[in-house]
Amino acid sequence: MTTRILPAVGDIDAARSVTTLLSQLPDAEPATPVGDSTQLIDTLARLAGEALDELPEVVLVHERIGPVPALELIREVSLRFPSVGVVLITADASPNLFANAMDSGARGLVTLPLSYEELANRVQAAAQWSAGVRRHLTSGNDVFTGPGGTVVTVTGAKGGVGATVTAIQIALAAQASGNTVALVDMDLQTGDIASFLDVQFRRSLVDLALITDISPRVLSDAVFSHSTGLALLLAPGEGERGEEVSDRSARQIVSALRTRYEIVVIDCGGQMNGANAAAVEMADVALLVTTPDVVAVRGAKRVVRMWERLQIRKAEETITLVNRFTRNTEIQPPLIQKITGTRVASAAVPANFKELQASIDSGRLHELDAKSTVKQALWGLAGELGIVKESATGKKSGGALVKRNSGAFKNDRGSIGRPRRRRDGSGHRPGDSEGTR
Repeated sequence: MTTRILPAVGDIDAARSVTTLLSQLPDAEPATPVGDSTQLIDTLARLAGEALDELPEVVLVHERIGPVPALELIREVSLRFPSVGVVLITADASPNLFANAMDSGARGLVTLPLSYEELANRVQAAAQWSAGVRRHLTSGNDVFTGPGGTVVTVTGAKGGVGATVTAIQIALAAQASGNTVALVDMDLQTGDIASFLDVQFRRSLVDLALITDISPRVLSDAVFSHSTGLALLLAPGEGERGEEVSDRSARQIVSALRTRYEIVVIDCGGQMNGANAAAVEMADVALLVTTPDVVAVRGAKRVVRMWERLQIRKAEETITLVNRFTRNTEIQPPLIQKITGTRVASAAVPANFKELQASIDSGRLHELDAKSTVKQALWGLAGELGIVKESATGKKSGGALVKRNSGAFKNDRGSIGRPRRRRDGSGHRPGDSEGTR
């Protein structure tokens, strides 16, 4: 049996050494090495989107891979692609690292400098394990075999620009169209999703933070099933406990959610920390919410530049939503697009807080009137992001017409093997008028 092997090695010399040895293995079919963690996940997602059998049997992860650390990358690959055997290449052969690698989901460890015999043994063992798992996956109907659901993060340029309202409404739109949807409050210190939806629930993200293996049972215990059909994973009631959610645990939580829900919407709030930064990096769609005023637009530019410096996400991979928009404002969407370097969503949300006030004050945002121009704009945004299923008539649930533009997002951040919708051209649709954009 031919063993397909995908090396993930950032160093050119190390990649050359690994490729040379792999080419000598019997019945081995080594692929061209990928240079970083993002490229590895994207490659696996694309292959999984085609068919389970297209995935390589073995993935080799070098210890100096980046930007995601090797052990965290192994954990994510193991969670999202359970039929792939992962082998770590490292110079550290200590029992502690071996135990950590196994806990992360590795099927073996090869020490540097590489030796033919050790590499052959580890690759063979991982390939045999992969073959057994795939036989199990093809015979069982209750085991997840896909690359995962779509993750959408919603981040505020600063506090109070409407990120939470946006996250809730696009999640409701996705759910109403027939998707299974999880709504996550990763604004860890000041999250308000529970207040907006009139929810009192003891469990939160913190309950999953220290769990190394999030099973479906554990996840279901932490998730609140809302009357709308949304699955809610809430921020802790005590804001100081948000520090218990690390970037590593955030990656694990997001990976677990995307294997069980078609759409995962994450409210990241207006302050960045390690946890929600990890979520933005893993997201298929990163939405940045701003209002058309100088302070908020400066905040949006600051967030985008910070993401670029930290290698979380490029500006052109970010979509900016203009909230509280009016035609006579001095700062228009095309100017915001130019300042931030992002793509501005076609659906600008009108400034009409009176429509929202009663629903927000009563904690019943999910009962917002369908005639609300704010709701219509946000549900239209959900269609623009590609997270709403369309019927044969081109209408989404709720009766509002959804128009999707052609094209696809560049598939290089947390890819799941599905096309991402993008808009081309200016920051708004020609012919849009105030209150409908």
